Amino acid sequence: MANYMKLFITGIGTDVGKTVASAIVTQALEADYWKPVQAGDLELSDTHKVKNLISCHTERSRSANSQFHPNAYALNTPASPHLAAELDGITIDLNQIKEPVTNNHLVIEGAGGILVPLNNTDCIIDLIRPDYKVIVVSRHYLGSINHTLMTIEALKNRKITVAGIIFSGDENQATETIILNKTGVKLIGRIDNEPYFDANVIAYYADKFRDNLTRL
Repeated sequence: MANYMKLFITGIGTDVGKTVASAIVTQALEADYWKPVQAGDLELSDTHKVKNLISCHTERSRSANSQFHPNAYALNTPASPHLAAELDGITIDLNQIKEPVTNNHLVIEGAGGILVPLNNTDCIIDLIRPDYKVIVVSRHYLGSINHTLMTIEALKNRKITVAGIIFSGDENQATETIILNKTGVKLIGRIDNEPYFDANVIAYYADKFRDNLTRL
């Protein structure tokens, strides 16, 4: 039986590049994609975005084998999932979040950072199962070293495997070096500040990252 990976993509906060990173990883591994909880933007959700970013029929497109699994919760308001659910008159129940069955690698995209609340007791980190490997997406800004180190520390405290880190945005060698040295986490690669992201740009990074991803 093939050894399929389940890769959970989390960020050190909101808008750090998780969805682009998820598209790259999905493309590189010809994986399935699943976003358990989507809050807001239901007409152009992260699932739509990832599908659009890898589904252009180019020579390098690898989307043919990828399945895009429906959200367990699709909430109407772009807000913290616990509040978005409350506004929709529901409560998120972890028991209702069923991992899709697939004979393929599975990329799971979180929402915001790992301590974003889902309800009064559970956070995004509680979606991460023992057989998941986590990829942390870090974007450089004042305070991002602290946020990155705290994210990785919290994951390690839960005995969760941190498989690697993807840096997003312009290179900051001092920041990247201290994070990698302090955590010992493997560098998968860096996504530059591109003028735009389309299927060709995603395919370019997928080719760059593929070897590192397959060795996770």
